[in-house]
Amino acid sequence: MSHQPLIEQYFEACTAGTAADIESCFTPDAVVFDTNHKPVRSAGGIADFWVQIRAQWAGAVWRVDSCVSEGDSAAIEWTMTGTHDGKNFSIRGSEHYRVTQGRIAEIHQYWTFNRNNPNTGLVDFPYA
Repeated sequence: MSHQPLIEQYFEACTAGTAADIESCFTPDAVVFDTNHKPVRSAGGIADFWVQIRAQWAGAVWRVDSCVSEGDSAAIEWTMTGTHDGKNFSIRGSEHYRVTQGRIAEIHQYWTFNRNNPNTGLVDFPYA
């Protein structure tokens, strides 16, 4: 079973949906682990987090470039595009997902970037 439609729904909600749209993609106890910030816990907490991110990166668009699914797991490559300080930027990254009962239960993001200047692209992968 491919989890790509669910993940694309999540990315569309992050780009232009409501907090409720984002929250609907997750299990109630979901968690996002990201090297750029502390873990974000609960479907509502993740939705609130994305509303804040979207405010910071007004006009940014997130897109799923590829997805490989097996069982309750998925690995994706994605692109975020937008404008910062009058310059277009494009950042590519990857994530691993765990899906439970048709909802996202866990996301692991393994990349870092400079939040103050996204034009630098990805700057580190802090895992050996």
